[in-house]
Amino acid sequence: MSFPRHARYKESGVEWLGDIPEHWHVRRLKHVCQVTPSNVDKKSHEGETAVALCNYTDVYYNDTIVADMNFMPATASDDQIAKFTLRAGDTIITKDSETADDIAVAAYVPNDLPGVVCGYHLSIVRPLAGTHGAFVKRFFDSSYAKSCFAVRANGLTRVGLSQYQIDNVILPVPPSTEQALIATFLDCETAKIDALIAEQQRLIELLKEKRQAVISHAVTKGLNPNARMKPSGIEWLGDIPEHWAITPLKWLTDPKRPIMYGIVLPGPDVSEGIPILKGGNVKPSRMNLQSMARTTPEIEAPYARARLKKGDLVYSIRGSIGDCEPVPTELEGSNITQDVARVAVVAGVCASWVRWALLSAAVREDLASGSLGAAVRGINIFDLKRADIPTPPLDEQIAIADYVGGENSRIEKLSAGAQHAIDLLRERRAALISAAVTGQIDARAFAERKAA
Repeated sequence: MSFPRHARYKESGVEWLGDIPEHWHVRRLKHVCQVTPSNVDKKSHEGETAVALCNYTDVYYNDTIVADMNFMPATASDDQIAKFTLRAGDTIITKDSETADDIAVAAYVPNDLPGVVCGYHLSIVRPLAGTHGAFVKRFFDSSYAKSCFAVRANGLTRVGLSQYQIDNVILPVPPSTEQALIATFLDCETAKIDALIAEQQRLIELLKEKRQAVISHAVTKGLNPNARMKPSGIEWLGDIPEHWAITPLKWLTDPKRPIMYGIVLPGPDVSEGIPILKGGNVKPSRMNLQSMARTTPEIEAPYARARLKKGDLVYSIRGSIGDCEPVPTELEGSNITQDVARVAVVAGVCASWVRWALLSAAVREDLASGSLGAAVRGINIFDLKRADIPTPPLDEQIAIADYVGGENSRIEKLSAGAQHAIDLLRERRAALISAAVTGQIDARAFAERKAA
Protein backbone atom coordinates (compact mmCIF):
# COMPACT_ATOMS: atom_id res chain seq x y z
CA MET A 1 0.00 0.00 0.00
CA SER A 2 1.21 3.51 -0.81
CA PHE A 3 0.51 6.49 1.41
CA PRO A 4 0.02 10.15 0.42
CA ARG A 5 2.62 12.82 1.03
CA HIS A 6 2.05 16.25 2.56
CA ALA A 7 1.12 19.06 0.20
CA ARG A 8 4.03 21.35 1.01
CA TYR A 9 7.52 20.86 2.42
CA LYS A 10 10.37 23.03 3.63
CA GLU A 11 14.05 22.56 4.32
CA SER A 12 14.69 21.25 7.81
CA GLY A 13 18.18 22.69 8.02
CA VAL A 14 19.41 19.25 9.09
CA GLU A 15 21.38 17.42 6.40
CA TRP A 16 20.38 13.91 7.39
CA LEU A 17 16.74 14.85 7.82
CA GLY A 18 16.13 16.65 4.54
CA ASP A 19 12.79 18.34 3.89
CA ILE A 20 9.96 18.20 6.41
CA PRO A 21 6.27 19.22 6.14
CA GLU A 22 5.83 22.97 6.05
CA HIS A 23 3.87 23.09 9.33
CA TRP A 24 6.39 20.94 11.27
CA HIS A 25 9.34 22.17 13.31
CA VAL A 26 12.72 20.78 14.33
CA ARG A 27 13.60 20.69 18.02
CA ARG A 28 16.30 19.27 20.23
CA LEU A 29 15.05 16.37 22.31
CA LYS A 30 15.63 18.27 25.56
CA HIS A 31 13.10 20.91 24.45
CA VAL A 32 10.26 18.40 24.06
CA CYS A 33 11.22 15.74 26.62
CA GLN A 34 12.98 15.42 29.96
CA VAL A 35 15.76 12.84 29.69
CA THR A 36 16.84 11.27 32.99
CA PRO A 37 19.54 8.59 33.23
CA SER A 38 18.88 6.06 36.00
CA ASN A 39 21.33 5.24 38.79
CA VAL A 40 19.32 2.37 40.31
CA ASP A 41 21.43 -0.79 40.24
CA LYS A 42 20.27 -4.39 40.57
CA LYS A 43 21.60 -4.85 44.09
CA SER A 44 19.44 -4.76 47.18
CA HIS A 45 20.50 -2.38 49.93
CA GLU A 46 19.46 -2.50 53.56
CA GLY A 47 17.16 0.36 54.58
CA GLU A 48 15.79 0.89 51.06
CA THR A 49 12.34 0.04 49.72
CA ALA A 50 11.75 -3.12 47.69
CA VAL A 51 10.94 -2.36 44.06
CA ALA A 52 10.57 -4.12 40.72
CA LEU A 53 13.45 -3.17 38.44
CA CYS A 54 12.99 -2.57 34.72
CA ASN A 55 16.43 -3.53 33.45
CA TYR A 56 18.37 -3.45 30.18
CA THR A 57 17.05 -6.73 28.78
CA ASP A 58 13.43 -5.78 29.55
CA VAL A 59 13.86 -2.79 27.24
CA TYR A 60 16.08 -4.42 24.64
CA TYR A 61 13.77 -7.37 23.99
CA ASN A 62 10.36 -5.70 24.32
CA ASP A 63 8.52 -3.01 22.41
CA THR A 64 6.43 -2.04 25.43
CA ILE A 65 6.89 -2.26 29.20
CA VAL A 66 3.78 -3.59 30.96
CA ALA A 67 2.82 -4.67 34.47
CA ASP A 68 2.82 -8.44 33.97
CA MET A 69 6.48 -8.66 32.93
CA ASN A 70 8.89 -10.64 35.10
CA PHE A 71 10.85 -7.73 36.58
CA MET A 72 13.97 -8.23 38.69
CA PRO A 73 13.55 -7.58 42.45
CA ALA A 74 15.76 -4.80 43.82
CA THR A 75 15.68 -1.87 46.24
CA ALA A 76 15.70 1.90 45.77
CA SER A 77 15.78 5.00 47.92
CA ASP A 78 12.72 7.22 48.31
CA ASP A 79 14.35 9.81 46.05
CA GLN A 80 15.07 7.20 43.37
CA ILE A 81 11.52 5.88 43.56
CA ALA A 82 10.12 9.39 43.08
CA LYS A 83 12.47 10.07 40.19
CA PHE A 84 12.53 6.77 38.29
CA THR A 85 9.10 5.16 38.76
CA LEU A 86 7.70 4.46 35.30
CA ARG A 87 4.76 6.56 34.13
CA ALA A 88 2.37 6.35 31.21
CA GLY A 89 3.92 7.99 28.16
CA ASP A 90 7.54 7.32 29.14
CA THR A 91 9.99 5.93 26.62
CA ILE A 92 12.88 3.95 28.11
CA ILE A 93 16.08 3.76 26.06
CA THR A 94 19.33 1.83 26.35
CA LYS A 95 22.35 4.12 26.81
CA ASP A 96 25.11 1.73 25.79
CA SER A 97 25.78 -1.32 23.66
CA GLU A 98 28.54 -3.48 22.22
CA THR A 99 28.17 -1.78 18.83
CA ALA A 100 27.20 1.76 17.81
CA ASP A 101 24.47 0.58 15.44
CA ASP A 102 22.62 -1.15 18.29
CA ILE A 103 22.20 1.73 20.72
CA ALA A 104 19.24 3.81 21.99
CA VAL A 105 16.88 0.84 21.69
CA ALA A 106 13.49 2.03 22.95
CA ALA A 107 10.48 0.57 24.77
CA TYR A 108 7.24 2.44 25.48
CA VAL A 109 5.34 2.57 28.78
CA PRO A 110 1.60 2.76 27.95
CA ASN A 111 0.35 2.84 31.56
CA ASP A 112 1.55 3.99 34.98
CA LEU A 113 3.58 1.27 36.70
CA PRO A 114 3.70 2.03 40.43
CA GLY A 115 6.46 0.07 42.14
CA VAL A 116 8.44 -0.39 38.91
CA VAL A 117 11.57 1.74 38.57
CA CYS A 118 13.95 2.30 35.68
CA GLY A 119 17.28 0.52 36.13
CA TYR A 120 20.92 1.36 35.50
CA HIS A 121 22.21 1.62 31.90
CA LEU A 122 18.84 3.08 30.90
CA SER A 123 17.37 6.57 30.54
CA ILE A 124 13.78 7.70 30.92
CA VAL A 125 12.61 9.98 28.10
CA ARG A 126 9.53 11.69 29.56
CA PRO A 127 7.45 13.91 27.24
CA LEU A 128 6.84 17.53 28.20
CA ALA A 129 3.47 19.23 27.72
CA GLY A 130 2.41 19.16 24.08
CA THR A 131 4.53 16.12 23.25
CA HIS A 132 2.99 12.71 22.66
CA GLY A 133 5.03 9.91 24.24
CA ALA A 134 4.11 7.25 21.69
CA PHE A 135 5.38 9.51 18.89
CA VAL A 136 8.68 9.93 20.74
CA LYS A 137 9.01 6.16 20.99
CA ARG A 138 8.46 5.81 17.26
CA PHE A 139 11.09 8.49 16.65
CA PHE A 140 13.63 6.31 18.46
CA ASP A 141 12.57 3.38 16.25
CA SER A 142 13.28 5.33 13.06
CA SER A 143 16.38 4.79 10.93
CA TYR A 144 17.02 8.55 11.16
CA ALA A 145 17.29 8.37 14.97
CA LYS A 146 19.39 5.21 14.86
CA SER A 147 21.84 6.90 12.48
CA CYS A 148 22.01 10.00 14.66
CA PHE A 149 22.83 8.02 17.78
CA ALA A 150 25.23 5.64 16.01
CA VAL A 151 27.55 8.50 14.99
CA ARG A 152 27.39 10.04 18.48
CA ALA A 153 28.19 6.86 20.40
CA ASN A 154 31.74 6.54 21.67
CA GLY A 155 33.82 3.94 23.50
CA LEU A 156 36.17 1.04 22.83
CA THR A 157 34.98 -2.30 24.22
CA ARG A 158 31.48 -0.89 24.81
CA VAL A 159 30.00 2.25 23.27
CA GLY A 160 27.73 4.68 25.09
CA LEU A 161 25.73 7.88 24.80
CA SER A 162 26.28 10.82 27.13
CA GLN A 163 23.46 12.91 28.54
CA TYR A 164 24.49 15.75 26.24
CA GLN A 165 24.34 13.56 23.14
CA ILE A 166 20.86 12.31 23.96
CA ASP A 167 19.54 15.73 24.99
CA ASN A 168 20.73 17.44 21.84
CA VAL A 169 19.64 15.05 19.13
CA ILE A 170 17.38 16.88 16.69
CA LEU A 171 13.95 15.49 15.87
CA PRO A 172 11.12 16.60 13.57
CA VAL A 173 8.12 17.74 15.61
CA PRO A 174 4.58 17.90 14.18
CA PRO A 175 1.67 19.47 16.11
CA SER A 176 0.60 17.44 19.15
CA THR A 177 -2.63 16.17 17.58
CA GLU A 178 -0.71 14.99 14.53
CA GLN A 179 1.83 13.25 16.74
CA ALA A 180 -1.02 11.20 18.22
CA LEU A 181 -2.36 10.41 14.74
CA ILE A 182 1.07 9.26 13.57
CA ALA A 183 1.44 7.02 16.63
CA THR A 184 -2.00 5.49 16.05
CA PHE A 185 -1.31 5.05 12.35
CA LEU A 186 1.97 3.26 13.06
CA ASP A 187 0.39 1.07 15.73
CA CYS A 188 -2.17 -0.09 13.17
CA GLU A 189 0.16 -0.57 10.21
CA THR A 190 3.03 -2.17 12.14
CA ALA A 191 0.55 -4.57 13.77
CA LYS A 192 -0.39 -5.80 10.29
CA ILE A 193 3.26 -6.27 9.37
CA ASP A 194 4.03 -7.94 12.71
CA ALA A 195 1.19 -10.41 12.08
CA LEU A 196 2.71 -11.32 8.71
CA ILE A 197 6.14 -11.71 10.32
CA ALA A 198 4.63 -13.96 13.00
CA GLU A 199 3.10 -16.17 10.28
CA GLN A 200 6.48 -16.63 8.62
CA GLN A 201 8.11 -17.31 11.99
CA ARG A 202 5.50 -19.99 12.70
CA LEU A 203 6.23 -21.51 9.30
CA ILE A 204 9.94 -21.66 10.13
CA GLU A 205 9.16 -23.39 13.45
CA LEU A 206 6.90 -25.90 11.68
CA LEU A 207 9.65 -26.58 9.17
CA LYS A 208 12.11 -27.17 12.04
CA GLU A 209 9.69 -29.68 13.53
CA LYS A 210 9.23 -31.32 10.12
CA ARG A 211 13.01 -31.55 9.67
CA GLN A 212 13.45 -33.19 13.05
CA ALA A 213 10.60 -35.61 12.40
CA VAL A 214 12.14 -36.65 9.06
CA ILE A 215 15.57 -37.18 10.64
CA SER A 216 14.30 -39.03 13.69
CA HIS A 217 11.99 -41.40 11.83
CA ALA A 218 14.55 -42.25 9.16
CA VAL A 219 17.43 -43.00 11.55
CA THR A 220 15.35 -44.92 14.11
CA LYS A 221 12.73 -46.70 11.94
CA GLY A 222 14.32 -46.76 8.48
CA LEU A 223 12.80 -46.05 5.08
CA ASN A 224 10.80 -49.26 4.63
CA PRO A 225 7.36 -48.83 6.22
CA ASN A 226 6.77 -52.61 5.96
CA ALA A 227 9.95 -53.65 7.77
CA ARG A 228 9.50 -56.15 10.60
CA MET A 229 10.26 -54.50 13.94
CA LYS A 230 11.74 -55.66 17.23
CA PRO A 231 12.15 -54.07 20.67
CA SER A 232 15.39 -52.13 20.86
CA GLY A 233 15.73 -52.77 24.56
CA ILE A 234 16.11 -49.03 25.10
CA GLU A 235 13.09 -47.28 26.59
CA TRP A 236 13.55 -43.93 24.84
CA LEU A 237 14.13 -45.57 21.45
CA GLY A 238 11.29 -48.09 21.22
CA ASP A 239 11.13 -50.55 18.34
CA ILE A 240 13.69 -50.68 15.54
CA PRO A 241 13.83 -52.75 12.32
CA GLU A 242 14.44 -56.41 13.07
CA HIS A 243 17.73 -56.62 11.15
CA TRP A 244 19.25 -53.51 12.79
CA ALA A 245 21.64 -53.51 15.75
CA ILE A 246 22.28 -51.13 18.62
CA THR A 247 25.87 -49.91 18.51
CA PRO A 248 27.74 -47.62 20.91
CA LEU A 249 29.06 -44.63 18.98
CA LYS A 250 32.68 -45.47 19.84
CA TRP A 251 32.37 -48.73 17.85
CA LEU A 252 31.45 -46.71 14.76
CA THR A 253 34.64 -44.65 14.95
CA ASP A 254 38.25 -45.24 13.94
CA PRO A 255 40.00 -46.94 16.91
CA LYS A 256 43.22 -45.14 15.94
CA ARG A 257 41.44 -41.77 16.16
CA PRO A 258 39.01 -42.13 19.08
CA ILE A 259 36.32 -39.64 20.04
CA MET A 260 37.98 -36.81 21.94
CA TYR A 261 37.79 -33.12 22.73
CA GLY A 262 40.63 -30.69 22.13
CA ILE A 263 42.51 -27.76 23.64
CA VAL A 264 41.43 -26.89 27.18
CA LEU A 265 43.06 -23.44 27.39
CA PRO A 266 43.62 -22.09 23.85
CA GLY A 267 44.79 -18.68 25.11
CA PRO A 268 44.14 -15.36 23.37
CA ASP A 269 43.46 -15.27 19.63
CA VAL A 270 46.58 -14.73 17.50
CA SER A 271 46.68 -13.48 13.91
CA GLU A 272 49.07 -16.18 12.70
CA GLY A 273 48.69 -19.62 14.21
CA ILE A 274 46.78 -22.89 14.21
CA PRO A 275 43.03 -22.55 13.48
CA ILE A 276 40.86 -23.89 16.30
CA LEU A 277 37.20 -24.83 16.11
CA LYS A 278 35.06 -23.73 19.07
CA GLY A 279 31.53 -24.79 19.96
CA GLY A 280 30.06 -21.72 18.28
CA ASN A 281 31.72 -22.72 15.01
CA VAL A 282 29.71 -25.93 14.70
CA LYS A 283 27.21 -24.28 12.34
CA PRO A 284 27.02 -24.57 8.54
CA SER A 285 27.82 -20.86 8.10
CA ARG A 286 30.81 -20.91 10.48
CA MET A 287 32.71 -24.00 9.35
CA ASN A 288 35.38 -21.93 7.59
CA LEU A 289 38.79 -20.44 8.36
CA GLN A 290 37.47 -16.86 8.36
CA SER A 291 35.20 -17.62 11.33
CA MET A 292 37.80 -19.42 13.44
CA ALA A 293 40.14 -18.23 16.16
CA ARG A 294 43.80 -19.24 16.14
CA THR A 295 46.21 -20.36 18.81
CA THR A 296 49.99 -20.69 18.95
CA PRO A 297 51.76 -23.87 17.78
CA GLU A 298 53.15 -24.25 21.32
CA ILE A 299 49.65 -24.42 22.84
CA GLU A 300 48.30 -26.66 20.07
CA ALA A 301 51.13 -29.21 19.94
CA PRO A 302 50.13 -31.26 23.05
CA TYR A 303 46.70 -31.80 21.47
CA ALA A 304 47.95 -33.03 18.09
CA ARG A 305 45.82 -36.20 18.39
CA ALA A 306 42.68 -34.06 18.18
CA ARG A 307 43.54 -32.54 14.79
CA LEU A 308 40.86 -32.71 12.14
CA LYS A 309 40.76 -34.47 8.79
CA LYS A 310 38.34 -33.91 5.94
CA GLY A 311 35.19 -35.95 6.49
CA ASP A 312 35.48 -36.08 10.29
CA LEU A 313 32.43 -35.01 12.25
CA VAL A 314 32.59 -32.31 14.91
CA TYR A 315 29.99 -32.33 17.68
CA SER A 316 29.40 -29.48 20.14
CA ILE A 317 29.49 -30.82 23.70
CA ARG A 318 29.35 -27.59 25.72
CA GLY A 319 27.06 -24.57 25.59
CA SER A 320 24.77 -25.12 22.59
CA ILE A 321 25.10 -28.88 22.74
CA GLY A 322 24.15 -31.32 20.01
CA ASP A 323 25.18 -29.49 16.82
CA CYS A 324 27.07 -31.70 14.39
CA GLU A 325 28.82 -30.84 11.11
CA PRO A 326 31.22 -32.55 8.67
CA VAL A 327 34.75 -31.15 8.39
CA PRO A 328 35.38 -29.50 4.98
CA THR A 329 38.69 -29.64 3.10
CA GLU A 330 39.80 -26.16 4.21
CA LEU A 331 39.74 -27.18 7.89
CA GLU A 332 42.08 -30.15 7.40
CA GLY A 333 44.80 -29.89 10.07
CA SER A 334 42.82 -27.53 12.30
CA ASN A 335 42.26 -28.39 15.94
CA ILE A 336 39.32 -28.16 18.34
CA THR A 337 38.68 -26.85 21.85
CA GLN A 338 37.20 -28.62 24.85
CA ASP A 339 33.75 -27.45 23.69
CA VAL A 340 33.89 -29.75 20.66
CA ALA A 341 34.28 -33.50 20.18
CA ARG A 342 35.84 -35.01 17.07
CA VAL A 343 34.10 -38.10 15.73
CA ALA A 344 36.27 -39.88 13.12
CA VAL A 345 33.98 -42.46 11.51
CA VAL A 346 35.59 -45.84 10.74
CA ALA A 347 35.83 -47.22 7.20
CA GLY A 348 32.74 -49.24 6.29
CA VAL A 349 30.37 -46.83 8.05
CA CYS A 350 28.63 -43.91 6.32
CA ALA A 351 29.75 -40.70 8.07
CA SER A 352 26.78 -38.72 6.76
CA TRP A 353 24.40 -41.28 8.28
CA VAL A 354 26.23 -41.04 11.64
CA ARG A 355 25.77 -37.27 11.53
CA TRP A 356 22.02 -37.57 10.99
CA ALA A 357 21.80 -40.15 13.77
CA LEU A 358 23.55 -37.75 16.17
CA LEU A 359 21.15 -34.98 15.09
CA SER A 360 18.04 -37.08 15.73
CA ALA A 361 15.79 -36.03 18.59
CA ALA A 362 16.11 -39.39 20.33
CA VAL A 363 19.91 -39.35 20.51
CA ARG A 364 20.14 -35.62 21.26
CA GLU A 365 17.61 -35.82 24.07
CA ASP A 366 19.29 -38.88 25.56
CA LEU A 367 22.66 -37.13 25.59
CA ALA A 368 21.20 -33.83 26.81
CA SER A 369 19.48 -35.59 29.73
CA GLY A 370 22.91 -36.45 31.11
CA SER A 371 24.45 -33.04 30.49
CA LEU A 372 26.14 -31.42 33.46
CA GLY A 373 26.87 -27.87 34.55
CA ALA A 374 24.90 -24.90 35.81
CA ALA A 375 26.40 -21.91 34.01
CA VAL A 376 27.51 -23.85 30.92
CA ARG A 377 25.88 -27.21 30.20
CA GLY A 378 28.06 -29.91 28.76
CA ILE A 379 28.10 -33.55 27.66
CA ASN A 380 30.63 -35.90 29.21
CA ILE A 381 32.89 -37.30 26.49
CA PHE A 382 32.44 -40.81 27.89
CA ASP A 383 28.65 -40.50 27.60
CA LEU A 384 29.10 -39.50 23.96
CA LYS A 385 31.27 -42.55 23.31
CA ARG A 386 28.64 -44.80 24.90
CA ALA A 387 25.71 -43.22 23.02
CA ASP A 388 23.46 -45.96 21.61
CA ILE A 389 23.00 -45.65 17.84
CA PRO A 390 20.40 -47.79 16.00
CA THR A 391 22.54 -49.21 13.19
CA PRO A 392 21.37 -50.57 9.81
CA PRO A 393 23.60 -52.27 7.21
CA LEU A 394 25.84 -49.98 5.13
CA ASP A 395 23.55 -49.88 2.08
CA GLU A 396 20.68 -48.66 4.25
CA GLN A 397 22.95 -46.15 5.97
CA ILE A 398 23.77 -44.64 2.57
CA ALA A 399 20.12 -44.65 1.47
CA ILE A 400 19.01 -43.00 4.73
CA ALA A 401 21.74 -40.37 4.47
CA ASP A 402 20.77 -39.58 0.86
CA TYR A 403 17.05 -39.37 1.69
CA VAL A 404 17.47 -37.21 4.79
CA GLY A 405 20.00 -34.99 3.02
CA GLY A 406 17.56 -34.36 0.17
CA GLU A 407 14.64 -33.65 2.50
CA ASN A 408 16.83 -31.39 4.61
CA SER A 409 17.87 -29.37 1.55
CA ARG A 410 14.23 -28.95 0.52
CA ILE A 411 13.22 -27.82 4.00
CA GLU A 412 16.18 -25.44 4.23
CA LYS A 413 15.11 -23.78 0.96
CA LEU A 414 11.60 -23.27 2.31
CA SER A 415 13.00 -21.89 5.57
CA ALA A 416 15.33 -19.55 3.68
CA GLY A 417 12.36 -18.28 1.67
CA ALA A 418 10.40 -17.60 4.84
CA GLN A 419 13.38 -15.84 6.43
CA HIS A 420 13.79 -13.70 3.31
CA ALA A 421 10.13 -12.72 3.58
CA ILE A 422 10.69 -11.77 7.24
CA ASP A 423 13.70 -9.65 6.30
CA LEU A 424 11.69 -7.80 3.64
CA LEU A 425 8.80 -7.24 6.05
CA ARG A 426 11.16 -5.87 8.70
CA GLU A 427 12.68 -3.52 6.12
CA ARG A 428 9.17 -2.42 5.16
CA ARG A 429 8.30 -1.85 8.82
CA ALA A 430 11.43 0.22 9.46
CA ALA A 431 10.90 2.28 6.30
CA LEU A 432 7.27 2.97 7.22
CA ILE A 433 8.19 4.17 10.72
CA SER A 434 10.93 6.43 9.39
CA ALA A 435 8.69 7.88 6.68
CA ALA A 436 5.90 8.62 9.16
CA VAL A 437 7.99 10.29 11.89
CA THR A 438 9.96 12.40 9.41
CA GLY A 439 6.84 13.55 7.56
CA GLN A 440 7.49 11.78 4.27
CA ILE A 441 3.94 10.41 4.40
CA ASP A 442 0.80 12.11 5.70
CA ALA A 443 -0.80 10.07 8.50
CA ARG A 444 -3.75 12.47 8.68
CA ALA A 445 -5.19 10.82 5.58
CA PHE A 446 -5.25 7.55 7.53
CA ALA A 447 -7.28 9.21 10.30
CA GLU A 448 -9.74 10.55 7.75
CA ARG A 449 -10.24 7.07 6.28
CA LYS A 450 -10.78 5.60 9.74
CA ALA A 451 -13.36 8.27 10.56
CA ALA A 452 -15.24 7.82 7.27
